[in-house]
Amino acid sequence: MASCVLAYSGGLDTSVILGWLQDEGYEVHCVYVDLGQPGEDRDAMIEKANNNGAASARILDVQEELCRDYAFPVMQWQAKYEGIYLLGTSIARPLISKAILQVAREVGAVAYAHGATGKGNDQCRFQLAAEALDPDIKIIAPWRMEKFRKLFPGRTEMIEYCESKGIPVKASKAKPYSSDENCLHISYEAGMLEDPAVNGVSIVDFGMGVSPQDAPDTTEEVTIGFESGVPVSVNGKKLSALEVVKTMNDIAGRNGVGRIDIIENRFVGMKSRGVYEAPGMTALYAAHLQMEQLTLDRDLIHLRDRMAPEVAEMVYYGFWFVPKMDALMAFIKEAQKPVTGEVTLGLYKGNIEVHGRTSPNSLYDAEVASMEGGGSYDQTDAEGFLRIQGLPSRVMGKVHPRAY
Repeated sequence: MASCVLAYSGGLDTSVILGWLQDEGYEVHCVYVDLGQPGEDRDAMIEKANNNGAASARILDVQEELCRDYAFPVMQWQAKYEGIYLLGTSIARPLISKAILQVAREVGAVAYAHGATGKGNDQCRFQLAAEALDPDIKIIAPWRMEKFRKLFPGRTEMIEYCESKGIPVKASKAKPYSSDENCLHISYEAGMLEDPAVNGVSIVDFGMGVSPQDAPDTTEEVTIGFESGVPVSVNGKKLSALEVVKTMNDIAGRNGVGRIDIIENRFVGMKSRGVYEAPGMTALYAAHLQMEQLTLDRDLIHLRDRMAPEVAEMVYYGFWFVPKMDALMAFIKEAQKPVTGEVTLGLYKGNIEVHGRTSPNSLYDAEVASMEGGGSYDQTDAEGFLRIQGLPSRVMGKVHPRAY
């Protein structure tokens, strides 16, 4: 009997897929990759998988690795897909594939099964990451298979299948939207959110924080400490990567920070609408940018800014385990070495204010920048500087006069 590893959530889709894979003749090993999904009884899900024929079932907690090795390097790039999305779901997918393949190697599985649909981005992220790590792995994506879709054209058939197999599932009527959660963010999509004319923020029952309207009427200050571009402390307390994210989720969440509504371009070509919340990462992005402004050379920051959309696109599409990304991550690690110090933010009803920043590596020289007289900057030097900078324009203006 061929064996496969299933990325298992314990919900309706993967419960059905677990049974279907067994019907197809596979020995199935279920892996629940713990990314910090709240409100789920992990032990109950593993018990359910075992009771329903899984050859093995386990939980892999990768939350610390997700924050340290995936989210923070992307934050150092200030990477935002299409200028706004902080990539909370995208970042996690290659790590899921990595964890699944580690189990596949341990149990001798030849296939990796997942429940991503044939319309979405996740199928790309899972498969591109998996095949980069193990080119020989077989990918089983049931939703891309006609025989699976014929058996299960809708939720009714899936629920009936679970009932026939004695698989307990929490079946409910279609929700107004679906959500995907981890310790970095929550995404909301589908259902009523597929109508872009609808106010998504009014529909969604956000899970990580309050609305700006319900946030406190006073500003809350928070100080984030950085070492070489990595956030390492909050309000003077040293924390692990995961602890930093969780602490900032609490602080920023209670102040209504980090909600967006976006029409984005999926890798497969269609536009989709998503509502996202990422309170902690939104605040960390803001603090990190302030620390960079104080400590990084102008040309280095501008180079990073030109490359950041490329990094965001690669993460969004799923090209994580590729030489280009390896080189880009090596670059940002080197570039971030001076980014050390503290940034104090003021959080108020969804807004982020900068209340101060200090660094032992600060490149800011008040004597040079001062608008007051004196100082070490000789303004007469600017005359020659501008004559040289303007030379091409003067020559062009003589040859091709412009109307004005």
